[in-house]
Formats: sequence, structure tokens, C-alpha cells
Amino acid sequence: MSSQLLQDKVVVVTGAGRGIGKGIALMAAAHGARVVVNDLGGAEDGSGSDASPADEVVSEIKNAGGEAIASYASVTDWDAAHEIVETAVGFFGRIDAVVNNAGNLRDAIFHKMTEEDFDSVINVHLKGSFNVSRAAATHFRAQTSGCFVNMTSTSGLIGNFGQANYAAAKLGIVGLSKSMALDMGRFRVRSNCIAPFAWSRLIGTIPTNTEEEKARVAKIQQMTPDKIAPLAIALISDGAQSVSGQIFGVRNNEIFLFNQSRPIRFAHTAEGWTPDAVLNRVIPAFQSDFFPLERSGDVFSWDPM
Repeated sequence: MSSQLLQDKVVVVTGAGRGIGKGIALMAAAHGARVVVNDLGGAEDGSGSDASPADEVVSEIKNAGGEAIASYASVTDWDAAHEIVETAVGFFGRIDAVVNNAGNLRDAIFHKMTEEDFDSVINVHLKGSFNVSRAAATHFRAQTSGCFVNMTSTSGLIGNFGQANYAAAKLGIVGLSKSMALDMGRFRVRSNCIAPFAWSRLIGTIPTNTEEEKARVAKIQQMTPDKIAPLAIALISDGAQSVSGQIFGVRNNEIFLFNQSRPIRFAHTAEGWTPDAVLNRVIPAFQSDFFPLERSGDVFSWDPM
């Protein structure tokens, strides 16, 4: 086993059967945590179920000398999400951290996106994060301690083609995380976001129709899911007790701190604004500071380091 940075902490990791969630679950256990490995075992689009991914991660943790239990409940269901948390409390006696990592993808260009495509992604990412966090919040409040780590994405923070549902969910998680940090700070509960860059089966659906897209995917494939875990473990640890309400990014060996929305320009008139005055005065004054319509790949244009 590794250092005991999370000794005796009980950590719930959703979507922990594969990819980023698996990496976080394994590293949490290696640092002394007792882990609830939650995974529905669904396909990339969220359909179906399979107990084997969660079971395999639990076995791997136990074989390395750690403690873990599997949960197959769906984060999209309020009662099932509470069962995930109660599994931690019932089996290990408490809960100290929740990593909201469960996800799915239903990529489609916006004018072809169906209601089912939108609802499915919102339900897993945003509502799922709320459901599990809300279930844990009662315990965190009672024990005056706890930590949320929530997975966001540059699809929401910056933008990407064909991911309106995913971007909406992931940017919604930023607002949810900040609200949890504000509302629960008085109980010494922290909440932060991570935007991970990592090759996983979910982003395996990124189109590779052009040479540019193929080159981008080739770069992403260098970034393995286990690169995300060190930051997540650090945020869960007591060493990060002063860190809350922040948005981090991890790309290979790079860690980023993202800015958050603040006013950057100001215009005022004593007479009150008219549409014509806005068009003639405000927009020309602000235009040089407008953000370009960019995708994540445009902003992170250099090779991962």
C-alpha cells in the first residue's frame, strides 16, 4: 500500500468501474481509504447494466490489501443514490468524501439532438451529482466534515461541437459545486471541481473524420485516466481543508486552475439605456473584450506535457 494520506476515510466514487473513476478508487484505497466502488456498468450511452466492472475494481483493491465494497445503484434515482451513501455508512460506519464521476455521452449536433439525448446526459451527470451529494450532505452536516469532488469538463467551461447536453450538464455541475461549497462551508464541508483530460471509453466517441480530429484524438490518448487521481486524492485529504469552491483541470502532467465568471467591463448612463444606445455605445466599447467562439482544442492548443 502507499502512504496513508486518507487513512480511515470512507470515500464513495461513482462511475468507479472503469477509467477515471477506477483510477481514483484504486489510489484512494492505496492511500488508506475504505472505498465504495459505485458503477451501474452501463454502456457509453448509459444503457444496460453489468456488475462485473465494480466487482473487478473491488477485487483489485482487496488483493492489494485495501478495503472496498461494490455498489451497482444508479445515480439518476433519488432512492438508489441514497442507497449508495447508506452502503458506505452501513458497511464502514461513516462517509467522508464523494467523488461524482459517473457519466454517459449522447453526442449529437444541436439541431439533431433529441429530448432523450438531452435528458439522459443531464440525469446522469447533473442530477446524479445532486442526488449522491444530497444523500451525503445530511451525514456531512451531522459530523461537521466532508468533501465533494465533482467532475466538470472543458466542453462546458469552454465549448465543443456536438455536446450541448454534456456541456450544459458539466457547466451545471460547476454551479452546483459552488453552491454546495457556499451552503455547507459553515459545517466544514468542501466542494471542488476537476475538468479531466483523459482518454476513456466515453471520449472514445469523439469523431475522427478529419486529419485534424485524428491528430487531436491521438494526443488525448496519451493522457491516461490514472493521471487524474492524484489531484482528486489531494483534494479529499485533510491537507486541502482550505480549498473549496475551485475549478481545477488536469491534462497529462499539467494541473490548471480555471478562472470563474466575473464582470470585466462596465458601462453606465444616467438617462437609462435604450436599444439604440446599447448598439451604438455599449457593444462597440465591449467588443474588443468579447470572447471568441472557441472549442476546448483551440484553447489547449499545445501538446500535453
